[in-house]
Amino acid sequence: MKNICFYFQVHQPFRFRRYRFFDIGNDHYYYDDYTNESVMNKVAQKSYLPTNKLLLKLLKEYKGKFKVSFSISGVAIDQFKLYAPEVLDSFKELAATGHVEFLAETYSHSLASLKDKEEFEAQVKKHSDAIYELFGQRPEVFRNTELIYSDQLGADVYEMGYKGMLAEGAKHVLGWKSPNFLYTNAINPRMKVLLKNFTMSDDIAFRFSNEEWNEYPLTAEKYIGWLKALSPKEELINLFMDYETFGEHQWEDTGIFEFLEGIPKAALADDELGFITPSEAVKELQPVSAIHVPYPTSWADEERDLTAWLGNEMQNEAFDKLYSLLPKINKCTDEDLLKDWSYLQTSDHFYYMSTKFFSDGEVHAYFNPYETPYEAFMNYMNVLSDFTLRLNAAVPESNVEQELSTLTSVLKEKEQKLAKLEAELARLNGGQKKTTAAKSKTTAKSTKTTKKKS
Repeated sequence: MKNICFYFQVHQPFRFRRYRFFDIGNDHYYYDDYTNESVMNKVAQKSYLPTNKLLLKLLKEYKGKFKVSFSISGVAIDQFKLYAPEVLDSFKELAATGHVEFLAETYSHSLASLKDKEEFEAQVKKHSDAIYELFGQRPEVFRNTELIYSDQLGADVYEMGYKGMLAEGAKHVLGWKSPNFLYTNAINPRMKVLLKNFTMSDDIAFRFSNEEWNEYPLTAEKYIGWLKALSPKEELINLFMDYETFGEHQWEDTGIFEFLEGIPKAALADDELGFITPSEAVKELQPVSAIHVPYPTSWADEERDLTAWLGNEMQNEAFDKLYSLLPKINKCTDEDLLKDWSYLQTSDHFYYMSTKFFSDGEVHAYFNPYETPYEAFMNYMNVLSDFTLRLNAAVPESNVEQELSTLTSVLKEKEQKLAKLEAELARLNGGQKKTTAAKSKTTAKSTKTTKKKS
């Protein structure tokens, strides 16, 4: 029997406002609240809420025979709490069915796994705690940001307590092998690896509404027919995609919701196909061999590598500058700074700086608040410069930084004192005006009375 493993990524970044050079040192708020709220509400109404409603119906209808899995980034969770709490409630309803699995990832949806092991582990723990608090599940399988995976990374994640990890079934990694089996990590065979079938996944995520595609229109029956036609030995079909596929990337009028609704019915019509979650696959299926991934892969772009985030000098400069602050961050206790640090790490900021327009321009432009990658770089570096000043003031190391920190505190105290004095002056002026007005009224009354007497 073949098993379908559905996995959906749920993520939205905190986008930065236009942060100018002259804002550095003067304005410490970085976020474009209007855009963040607008995008979240739009995607919630078009995608998250209707898809969750449909999945809830299907999960109840098929009573455990149909299953799905999610990873929801910490920054998406923070935005749900701020702008769309009803979306979190709908995910809790899905969790309550017992047929939905939530996977672990980095809280910030960051690239920390490529830079610092301790920071990476801290973010994963923070995310795991958030998932447990919201949905009552402690994640057992790990899914790294943008499906980034390598042999060493898989071995490290096993040491963190995870028995399985998701990865891209890239052609240059698989060679003649099929992604439709369970594999093991090349360094530690106890770590199981689930590889995305990118052809079958992209048929839904990217080609579904393309009228020029030779398989258009795609129906649930046709799609399930393709899965049934696979070799009987191939027992695991991993369909991994962005959750925004449903309703946002593929709009409702394309028939995407009807397609999704028809999948379990067509798949469960006989005993050839079933549904499985990643943790069940890890426990129940036998791996066929190790998969060798010496260099990091991802699910992005045609190359399936890291160049979408770290493919040019701007991206690497911003990335290195950000993580050069780690020693001070580890000493920092300021909650506002730590929150900003978390959001600065989100991989989308580096993705906006990508210059890979020749291969995937439309993908890189989607939900991108910047007109050019150079504008994205300048804006990010301005924010990072202000953040660095604040961090240096909070965790001074050199005498110069200590002096600057002291001067900043003195200036802040003086500003607060000045604001109090201005408020007091305004109050006194207000009282004086009232007294003057009252006196004028009394004088006017007296004059009127005197005239009457005359």
